[in-house]
Amino acid sequence: MQTPDSSPSEPRACPGPQPSQRSATRFTVPRGAVDTHAHVIGLPSDYPFVAGRSYTPPEATAASYLSMLDATGMTYGVLTQVSVHGTDNRLLVDALTANRQRLRGIAVIGLDCPEKEKAALKEAGVVGLRLNVLYGGGMGFAQLEDYASLCREMGWHLQFLIDAKDIPALASRFAKLPVPFLVDHMGHFPTSRGINDPGFDALVGLVRDGAWVRLSGAYRTSIQGGPPYSDTIPFAQKLVAANPDRCIWGSDWPHVANWDVMMGVSDLLDLLAEWVPDETTRNRILTNNPQKLFGFPAV
Repeated sequence: MQTPDSSPSEPRACPGPQPSQRSATRFTVPRGAVDTHAHVIGLPSDYPFVAGRSYTPPEATAASYLSMLDATGMTYGVLTQVSVHGTDNRLLVDALTANRQRLRGIAVIGLDCPEKEKAALKEAGVVGLRLNVLYGGGMGFAQLEDYASLCREMGWHLQFLIDAKDIPALASRFAKLPVPFLVDHMGHFPTSRGINDPGFDALVGLVRDGAWVRLSGAYRTSIQGGPPYSDTIPFAQKLVAANPDRCIWGSDWPHVANWDVMMGVSDLLDLLAEWVPDETTRNRILTNNPQKLFGFPAV
């Protein structure tokens, strides 16, 4: 387990999400919809922050997340272990255990994680592991194949938080993985690089060949500084065109490591209407696709 931060100077604090949420205004969220990416965050007195983290977030409780799901019309949610808690998955497990029918989880663990802890994670509802090279507190790609073997053993998949510029150097290793894998936030790179960026082209190729991709994090890739993030539209549409059956959507609540604009989930859902204008395809991205990947029952 990674150790708590004992440094007297803390990384920059980031704001919390909008206190009130509403659903999309551009379309009706379908029954069975899945928000595939969010975080719960504890207070350091009980859930210490790791040394070397990239930001200091406020508390984000499971109750607040469930309220957001209710307000936006989402049936299910997926909680991803937040980087500031490192490999201390206790809060994640507590949230999953209390909401077994509605939530699934993505954990962050070391390869030396005890068998008993891995079994407890799976029992709680963890269905995958995340490797993160962009924010302090995450696990990198040095032991990618070992993590893939662990996931195959556990019946899990892998998720990658990576800048698309680094994908070409890793693409051959990704292609040989024995488990499903997902690239987060559409490759997490600025739209100023252009739709023909080599890294983004490599991501499109992976998706075309069967990799999963999360349509999310528009405010992380847009260079507009605020909604409606229209410069992200051609990137999302290119990914959907490559393989609509491998695209899913996530709110990224509570929007950590973001200091520019405090957006609402409704803004991001409305943008999805621009990313995926076709209702049938959009509904598949919100329901069938994530239900399959995360093991939720169809509604």
